[in-house]
Amino acid sequence: MTKVLKTIKNPRITEKASFNAERNVYTFDVALDANKTEIKKAIFSIYKVHPVKVNILKVKEKQVFSRGQKGVKSGGKKALVYLKEGDKIEFI
Repeated sequence: MTKVLKTIKNPRITEKASFNAERNVYTFDVALDANKTEIKKAIFSIYKVHPVKVNILKVKEKQVFSRGQKGVKSGGKKALVYLKEGDKIEFI
């Protein structure tokens, strides 16, 4: 796999992300070493749309409890990809 395809891990399907998708803002989980230009290239190569803007956010680790056991939800990085009017990304 090339670097471009390893940049985007998967789309982030949440209630908030679905709400933003109606406004042409799509959310993706991305690699920790990814930067904005790599994300733009990856979005174009996978979905064939040109992003207008990309914002990157860090997702912090969270402490969780399951069946009395302590655990940690791993953090990561997510990207908000803004598209121009008329462009859209379909998730199947």
